[in-house]
Amino acid sequence: MKALIIADNNQLKFIDKEIPKPKENEVLVKINAVALNHRDQFIREGKYPGIRHGTILGSDACGTVIETGAQVDKVWKDKEVLINPNVDWGENPKVQSPKYHILGTPTDGLFCEYVTIDAEKIAEKPAHLSSEAGAALPLGGMTAYRALFHHGKCQKRENVLISGVGGGVAQFALQFAMAKGANVYVTSSDETKRTKSIELGAKDAFNYKDSDWVKKAKEVSGGFDLVIDSAAGDGINDLIKLMKPAGRIVFYGATQGKPHNLDVHRMFWNQITLQGSTMANDDEFKAMITYVKKNRIEPIIDSIRPFDEIIDAFEKMKDGKQFGKLVARF
Repeated sequence: MKALIIADNNQLKFIDKEIPKPKENEVLVKINAVALNHRDQFIREGKYPGIRHGTILGSDACGTVIETGAQVDKVWKDKEVLINPNVDWGENPKVQSPKYHILGTPTDGLFCEYVTIDAEKIAEKPAHLSSEAGAALPLGGMTAYRALFHHGKCQKRENVLISGVGGGVAQFALQFAMAKGANVYVTSSDETKRTKSIELGAKDAFNYKDSDWVKKAKEVSGGFDLVIDSAAGDGINDLIKLMKPAGRIVFYGATQGKPHNLDVHRMFWNQITLQGSTMANDDEFKAMITYVKKNRIEPIIDSIRPFDEIIDAFEKMKDGKQFGKLVARF
């Protein structure tokens, strides 16, 4: 089978491997489509912890079960499934274990033609989704779901701000919050992404590089009950200024690093919560898929290409011009 690995010097390389055999508690899945996440490009750039050269990359995939292990219910045979990329979340649903990681580094991932996976880690693809849309869902969807609902406690009619809407998690947060009935606003420095977000249903979109964007956002929205952020950095203080009393800021990344200062005076006086979040536990993965199915949410896809051309998708992600998931199909 063909697979894409991270080779020496962090180069992307296609290799051929034998098709694996499922253990008694596993299924063999023929992969139909895969999708990139920013972590795949970060691994390529050597900016991700625990990189192990020779590892098959990829955390997102949709495929068909073609063989079941001896202890697996045969009902899974021929079903099209999504794969939960969690490894060793642990027993505490509130926080991941020290052993926790995601498929694709250091454990072999899903950018390959066939994969064996524990039967507990698969879920049937929602019928309204294509294979390509299904592949786009798992990691970004589960990360957004936990941030928005577990930590963010998103409610109908609340004002919600999603920062950096060009990213996959942010776009799922936008879609999930709209499905909940929230008033959703976004930020992006890219005019095209702001326009597309409004077309999707966002109330308004702000350019965070404009000097007066905080003032404008406050005037337009009246303030926010919830912010979902992935940047952190000094921009976190702009978000604090935008919060309603008892507002919640949930951040699932820190691409802008640590803030030099934090407006703790405004935070304590207005009783604002600043909450970290990462990925999601196994139950939340299943709950996210149920939510997508119930609300018939369609992942936003930027482009689809043959798996043989997946390295081109890495180049597009590096440029940061995509809006939606970058998908490759077999």
